[in-house]
Amino acid sequence: MRTIVILLAAAGIVVATGHWQDPATISPRTWTFLILSGLATGFSWLCYFRALKLGEASKVAPIDKLSVVLVAIIAVLFLGERLSLAGWAGVTMIAGGAILLSLS
Repeated sequence: MRTIVILLAAAGIVVATGHWQDPATISPRTWTFLILSGLATGFSWLCYFRALKLGEASKVAPIDKLSVVLVAIIAVLFLGERLSLAGWAGVTMIAGGAILLSLS
């Protein structure tokens, strides 16, 4: 149900902003990444809900937020992005907060 709502909302945004394009014009490489992204998202949510079933939400949710830290690190390492000092401070605080909450 969640996926259907997100799909409809995303389609609405694409149409409203005028960025709709014929799916047949999307490159095979882009389709591959879209499909892999969808599979990864689905698997991630299955793992998240399983973790919530087995553990305490107050410990599971902070670990889930470490994905923000991973995205920042991957962006720097593989995409050539540069974080400011404030950006690194934020990433460090998110990581530290997640770790502290999961340990308490």
